[in-house]
Amino acid sequence: MARTPEQRPSRRSFLAATAALSSGVWIPGTIPGRDPVRRGRLDKVRVAVIGCAGKGHSDGLAMKDEQVVALCDVDEKNLAGLAEAFPQAKRYADFRELLAKERALDAVVVSTPDHTHAVAAAGAMQRGLHVFCQKPLTHSVEEARVLAMLAARHRVVTQMGNQGTCMDGLRAGIEAVQSGAIGAVREVHVWTNRPVWPQGIDAPSEVQAIPTTLRWDLWLGPRKHRPYHPAYGHFVWRGWWDFGTGALGDMACHIANLAFFALELGAPLSVEQELVEGLTKDSAPTRSRLRFRFPARGELPALDLIWHDGGLVPESPWLPAGEKLSIGGSALIGEDGVLYSPDDYGAVWRLLPAERFADWKAPAPVLPRGSDVHREWLEGIKGGPTPMSNFAHAGPFTEAILLGNAALRSGKRLDWDPIGMRFLNAPEADQYLRDEYAFGFELDG
Repeated sequence: MARTPEQRPSRRSFLAATAALSSGVWIPGTIPGRDPVRRGRLDKVRVAVIGCAGKGHSDGLAMKDEQVVALCDVDEKNLAGLAEAFPQAKRYADFRELLAKERALDAVVVSTPDHTHAVAAAGAMQRGLHVFCQKPLTHSVEEARVLAMLAARHRVVTQMGNQGTCMDGLRAGIEAVQSGAIGAVREVHVWTNRPVWPQGIDAPSEVQAIPTTLRWDLWLGPRKHRPYHPAYGHFVWRGWWDFGTGALGDMACHIANLAFFALELGAPLSVEQELVEGLTKDSAPTRSRLRFRFPARGELPALDLIWHDGGLVPESPWLPAGEKLSIGGSALIGEDGVLYSPDDYGAVWRLLPAERFADWKAPAPVLPRGSDVHREWLEGIKGGPTPMSNFAHAGPFTEAILLGNAALRSGKRLDWDPIGMRFLNAPEADQYLRDEYAFGFELDG
């Protein structure tokens, strides 16, 4: 149930309560400790899975050793597919009904399209449930702030589903950078061949019949009503502003993850588009280049992070002669060398130039090894260490990334005020920081 106006936090109290989250990240280089969250030495975690197709199917199967109590999906076909693995689980079409009726729950997995992440995850945390949520954590900047605040308030165990975080290679990369291997970093490049789904298109005008297995009203969820069309359907929803976050939101939470952890990035000072093609009012561009400027962080210098998508790639004079740059990856450009990851997850990397690092020895491991993104979350619920992609990190990370979409849509350089959660030089762009919600699907913080 939505709160009455007098029950909702004021904008002032909301901003005050979340100011630290806007620039705070989990500090890499230390082992996450145990927070005083509601955990226990549970034999099996009682889990509900919200969203059963695609990543939801694989996320659900990852819960096979726990007690899967309920499954929820707006399409009966998706429900039936995952129910084959969990025939005892109750089935729901509406996650709100699930959260209202299932009292014997410990945790939920949220693997819906982006536009439903926040309302489902927020509803679960307000019930005191632990939450695993697919990336990007949210559809909007404000939602990312709200989820980070709710996770802290309710002291629940959380994890965003950017699986590279739990790969040993990424953690070794963090340690290499933080050991000083490549020196001070003032420039980072992140690139991808995405989108591999339609972008740069207008919303369809024709009306098509709703599939008999689909609850279209529930698929829309917090979005205002529009006629059904398969152009919004499975996988291809990613390119639409109302439902997805484009190539940037879909992939930066993977590819920029190593840089954000290793360089302790928080809120950027500004973000601006340097190139954009195919942008429409309805969908993200076919390709773009964005520049995020980050301030100095303690002894770490200010740096620029440049995002390239749609097949755009950075110049790479640091790459060995004759070698072709990967179609997706990242490069941290240091004073003493480059960490190059030709990998979407930051788990595969090397230091360049190779001859300079021929005798380099990796530092002793500091971060935990040998887990995966689901197991780390489940172990956290059972009393283990705090998951590394918890919402105290994933919220500010997602928030920073999604500022890029505001720059794309506004066409302006945007100077960011993280405390006030506004743009200092372009108040007209503030509209891209938050969403509007259909009745019954309001986001309560």
